[in-house]
Amino acid sequence: MIYVIATVNLKPGTVEDFVAAAAPCLIGTRAEEGCISYDLHRREGEPNTLVFVERWESREHLKAHFSAPHMLVYREATKDMVANRTIEIIEPAKVDNL
Repeated sequence: MIYVIATVNLKPGTVEDFVAAAAPCLIGTRAEEGCISYDLHRREGEPNTLVFVERWESREHLKAHFSAPHMLVYREATKDMVANRTIEIIEPAKVDNL
């Protein structure tokens, strides 16, 4: 399993439009093979920062996700809203559930 933390810093005044444009992508991604979870969160105290928290069965599934049709539509719809983004891929050797 791998984890992805994608932090998106948005241009002021675009958060609601971004969330609306991302909604179909969330639905489509959750239906993808290999997607364990895919959620979008607002960062507390940073109104223009959103964070995608993802879990995938493998890096191959994540790679396929990047070219999924709903991802292409999402990227095009949001490209002018994004100030910058970082994507972190975490491949843990072991995960303990408490």
